[in-house]
Amino acid sequence: MGISFYPEKHILSLETANSCYQMKIGPLGYLLHLYYGPRCSSGEFYDYLHLPQDRGFTPNPYDLAEGRGFSLDALPQEFSCSACGDSRLPSILLHTESGICGVDLRYRRHEIREGKYSLNGLPSAFDADGSTSTLSVTLADEATGIEIELLYAVFEATDIITRSVRIRNTGSQAVFLDKLSSACLDLPFGSWELLHFQGRHAMERLPERAPVLTGIQTLSSERGISSHQQNPFVILCEQGATEDAGFCYGAMLCYSGNHQEEIERSPNGSVRLLSGIGERYFCWKLDPGSMFDTPEVFLSFSAAGLTGLSHHFHRFLRRNLCRSRWNNRPRPVLLNSWEASYFDFDEETLLRLAREASELGVELFVLDDGWFGTRTDDRRALGDWVPNPERFPNGLGHLIDEVNRLGLQFGLWIEPEMVSEDSALYRTHPDWALQVPGRKPVLGRDQLVLDLSRQEVADWMYETFSSLLRENNIRYIKWDMNRVLADLYSAQLPADRQGEVAHRYVLNLYKIVDRITSEFPEVLFEGCSGGGGRFDAGMLAWFPQIWCSDNTDPIARLRIQEGTSFGYSLSSIAAHVSASPNHQTGRSTPIGTRAVTAMTGAFGYELNPALLSEEEKSAVRSQIARFRELSPLLQDGLYYRLPGDSPCRYTAWSLVSPDRGSALLSLILTQPEANPLPLHLRLKGLQPDAGYRVAWAEFSGCRNGQPGLTLPVLSGASLMQAGITLPPMYGDFPAVQILFVRQENQPLRRQEK
Repeated sequence: MGISFYPEKHILSLETANSCYQMKIGPLGYLLHLYYGPRCSSGEFYDYLHLPQDRGFTPNPYDLAEGRGFSLDALPQEFSCSACGDSRLPSILLHTESGICGVDLRYRRHEIREGKYSLNGLPSAFDADGSTSTLSVTLADEATGIEIELLYAVFEATDIITRSVRIRNTGSQAVFLDKLSSACLDLPFGSWELLHFQGRHAMERLPERAPVLTGIQTLSSERGISSHQQNPFVILCEQGATEDAGFCYGAMLCYSGNHQEEIERSPNGSVRLLSGIGERYFCWKLDPGSMFDTPEVFLSFSAAGLTGLSHHFHRFLRRNLCRSRWNNRPRPVLLNSWEASYFDFDEETLLRLAREASELGVELFVLDDGWFGTRTDDRRALGDWVPNPERFPNGLGHLIDEVNRLGLQFGLWIEPEMVSEDSALYRTHPDWALQVPGRKPVLGRDQLVLDLSRQEVADWMYETFSSLLRENNIRYIKWDMNRVLADLYSAQLPADRQGEVAHRYVLNLYKIVDRITSEFPEVLFEGCSGGGGRFDAGMLAWFPQIWCSDNTDPIARLRIQEGTSFGYSLSSIAAHVSASPNHQTGRSTPIGTRAVTAMTGAFGYELNPALLSEEEKSAVRSQIARFRELSPLLQDGLYYRLPGDSPCRYTAWSLVSPDRGSALLSLILTQPEANPLPLHLRLKGLQPDAGYRVAWAEFSGCRNGQPGLTLPVLSGASLMQAGITLPPMYGDFPAVQILFVRQENQPLRRQEK
């Protein structure tokens, strides 16, 4: 078990394969954070790091009035209080009916047990192999009558510690939670930089790195979804930390709604990180005897730089979060109808698309928006989930049968959480939409948001879409959500609970998703929110893949997918080869380069195959065959970002099988030059003393044809230290993929890590 208690020292220690996390029950019952970092010798204690010091204008607890060296304002804590002498960021803000504000939390008890704790109504990691252990530490505040249970789970093999908070009202009056963070991490020493992932629609999760300055930096989404703008995942890294070296801490919130990450560097040099539900539109009424669980935070530490941290999260999300049967299966190659036809289609045109797709080797045909009600554009019919009789005179089932006869599975796009004003559903139930009384609602894409905090709306949604799946042979669902939440008012909640609407929306969404995915376990569900607006661990608990971005331009996607890879595995990234010129940017790229970018764990096409040349069709057939060959490596491989030269002319990355028997190198030249410097790079993650040969090398989009590449059998050490030099590549965004295999290595197959 990775959790130990040392009663003589009052110290609790949590240990993973490579990290140690310690806390101490300090004077007067304050729970002090001691250490989080590399795992050293077992049985060592880190309370010696924190020396008593009387800092000017730092208050002291009343009970230690003579001990001016003890101040909560200067000591690292496990869960920061409010209005109790610590002027830094509080983990909790509340008020009672009688007007009490602030809390003073003291240790009551703790429990260590085998297995993983569970949360009420929220996604959380699970114990996959019986090796997980849980620590529960209960703190209490006498004045308000609340108890805080700090929950920790240790996943030793994947170097992850999960955290959540459970609050109980044991008092006699209602308590209103204005803020409740899921995790507080204090780093008392060091100089740190913040790496976060910002963006906008069609340019999501762009890495941005900056020093942690003295003061407070807040990253958040108040849009009702985790958002395109700020992903709920942040990294604190040492100044100068690289992909391969330096201390790095990652915090990933497992939540799909409003979130908030706060980083404060105090004048004494300590840094505090808080992560949890966004507080701007949150106020939860906690009646006497009731309790509330916060979303889970996944914490990880790496002493081996950013790549090591990414590997921790990738392994953990694959092993211990997603419950879908598709999580560890190769995904089918699909063709989505959206960019091929938009709203302009009928049964005949769809079957032509499907027929062309089948001849190319596609396995799954997906019908996107426009199949239901009077949906001929994006202004109407959301909520009327009945197949359009004019488009499908023989019914949707007939189209599905015909697609199946072509040897293809059938998939469907849905947007369950939305309603159009121009719809039968809205005309029948206008009160089902989120809107403030006496005020015209805010529109987004000419649609409103259904009030999922209402149980009758949640029940309608479940019945509507479970019936759709029961009555039709649908093997894939793309679950979209194309606007942010506004008008956060529910006609069914009393005035003192209106601050609960946004969180109740997410809780009922999770309940619906859990019911539907459990009832239809063989259906592959893909998440989406205008592309990557809800790309988070909460949705990945049920959806093994998420549409990474509405931007399908392969060059723009390089930045988006690289940013996503810092926390999320490639197998969760859905990416497609789209038409050229690209519909979003107008950029033209070779079809081979488009495939190299899109060849992640979830690969497909979004174009009209009939418009491809015979040469391009041949390329597509080869790409699909290549994807099937590489599927185990793409699904399970360890991902390495390979930094470019300066000025950067290319984007490169590699995937290495868990047994280090094979490695796929991918490179796209983004800035071709005349009289170019040599293209030289070093691989990573190979077995140093093993020999590797080139199984194949494929160049795409090169105006100089297929450049020759002749390499001898090289040791892993040579490939990683001396590297390789590629032949010159000319043209508009040429690309290369090279598969290295260890000498006498067996064919690619799935490896359990």
